[in-house]
Amino acid sequence: MPIRRSIRLGATGGIGSGKSTFSGMLAHCGAAVIDADAISRAVTAAGGAAIAPIRTRFGAQFITADGALDRARMRTLAFADAGARARLEAIVHPLVVQAVLQASQEAERGGARLVVHDIPLLTESSHWLPRLDAVLVIDCLEETQVRRVVERSQLNAQAVRAIMATQSSRATRLAAADCVVFNDGIGLDELNTKAHQLAAWFGL
Repeated sequence: MPIRRSIRLGATGGIGSGKSTFSGMLAHCGAAVIDADAISRAVTAAGGAAIAPIRTRFGAQFITADGALDRARMRTLAFADAGARARLEAIVHPLVVQAVLQASQEAERGGARLVVHDIPLLTESSHWLPRLDAVLVIDCLEETQVRRVVERSQLNAQAVRAIMATQSSRATRLAAADCVVFNDGIGLDELNTKAHQLAAWFGL
């Protein structure tokens, strides 16, 4: 049977923006959500497709005893060495893109009206924009990003800002947006209302 053409919506936002929370709300409205970050974790878990090339390129010291990527060690290297980060992305990103596109096709075959591609680094990569119908940015103030991540993790503010420095700027994300949800100074109920409004606009 032919694949029904769904609307492919890319959802992105900086760390601490609430992107995953909003994507989950869209899922409750009937959207099919594909979590690129979860796929990235899967390909770098024990037995994942990225493990062998990471071991070859970076060395066995970047693989844990149970066969997964040593995320803490790799994070330290990637923040200190942009070249190392680019080499890691060259291994992981094509695998993630392939898996996301496969999941998207399966969702379309299943008749999904709206397929949300939850992609943290959407604007950092050239892979995504040509494959999407629209881009949604979950936006908030940078100070809010730092506060949220510090509250939910063991990272300090300096570490959070270091992560933010590896991501696209807020202005770059907004420039790529077809629609923006400003998730700052509001509660979950209001955010959920925005999700229902957006879902209805896309026909759900």
